[in-house]
Amino acid sequence: MVADPTVEFDRFAGPHLADPYPLYRQARDGPGVFFADAFGMWIVTRYEDVRTVLTDSTRFSSAYLIRTPLQPAPGVAEILRQGHPEVRILLNEDPPDHSRARALVAKAFSPRRVAALQPRVQQITDELIDAFAGAGQADLVRQLTWPLPLRVICELIGLPVGDAGQVRAWTDDLARLTSFGSTAEEQCAGAHGSVAFERYLADQIDQRRRAGRDDLLTAILSAGGPDGGQPLTDGEVISLLITLVFGGHETTANLIGNALLLLLHRPERWAAIRSDPGLIDAVVEETLRVDPPVQGMFRVAVADTQLAGVTIPAGAQVFAVMGSANHDPDAFPDPDSVDPGRSGSERHLAFGHGIHFCIGAVLARAEARTALGTLARRIPDLRLAPGFGVPYLPNLMHRGPQRLDAVWP
Repeated sequence: MVADPTVEFDRFAGPHLADPYPLYRQARDGPGVFFADAFGMWIVTRYEDVRTVLTDSTRFSSAYLIRTPLQPAPGVAEILRQGHPEVRILLNEDPPDHSRARALVAKAFSPRRVAALQPRVQQITDELIDAFAGAGQADLVRQLTWPLPLRVICELIGLPVGDAGQVRAWTDDLARLTSFGSTAEEQCAGAHGSVAFERYLADQIDQRRRAGRDDLLTAILSAGGPDGGQPLTDGEVISLLITLVFGGHETTANLIGNALLLLLHRPERWAAIRSDPGLIDAVVEETLRVDPPVQGMFRVAVADTQLAGVTIPAGAQVFAVMGSANHDPDAFPDPDSVDPGRSGSERHLAFGHGIHFCIGAVLARAEARTALGTLARRIPDLRLAPGFGVPYLPNLMHRGPQRLDAVWP
């Protein structure tokens, strides 16, 4: 008897956390669109339906709260009120206001700017690998996949590199705050971390107002709207920075980690990129399709809306599962197989679609390409530690290894 995905999805944190893709397949083969009681939201799983939700802002609004839990534990709301109110901007903002924030930061993530950053990305990668290359073992998450994109995004924004460890701790707090598996105690701790991060960013803003620097934060504060309108408020800048910091390292760290798992679980794949680095771009793209670091995006139904024969009521929260869409056989032949050479892989939805397509996609790809290529060149005999089991954070949206223990001769 095939399990009912509407029931099984409520058990996501248990049997499906390590490998959600069979559950997604059940959902696509079954209702496709359904309500998940445990999360209080509608789940959308088929490729065309997911793309519709991501692109049709007239029916599906992006205006939801990112830093506020859907079901906050007692005391969490009071803690969050001690910080800056969450302002919807960029990721969770609708047109026409969305274009204002995106225009302010788009140049910093352009292909030309990323190409100019490449030598620095390579330098940081080499420094990080230098620190463990002679040890014969490493937790690649703690020692490479996290610190690389974190240092890059901190330097780009203008946050002191010496603060990167604390910044990561605060983003961990944010992840725990909004993860469905968090206890009330963990949510409260995450809320305190969120407030501390907001206050830290407010101080960084104050410093730039007193004396500007050659960094993205100063550029954001100095610029008006795309038509010469009002500059962003401090609350808007804080929300924007949190989005850029979290998105600029959490998702890239998970992309690199997922790619390493894809390669190291099958040693012949690692051997292939070791002998032919030209394959790495295709490996990164196939990783984005087959095991994306962002599994889905939230939207809110603007009005009663028909999708796949189901009526989603006005005001309902919707979760468009890109991780499922990327395995839809109607979009990708033999979708569960890993084939870096497949045709049409660029149609994946790992970076979203439409006006909210990930602004940092070019940088994320460059960092992943650099990390994989440098590891393959410098530690060619890299392999997973014997008996290693992959731990994942119980989070619907983000997917990546929390540890990645590797060894080499």
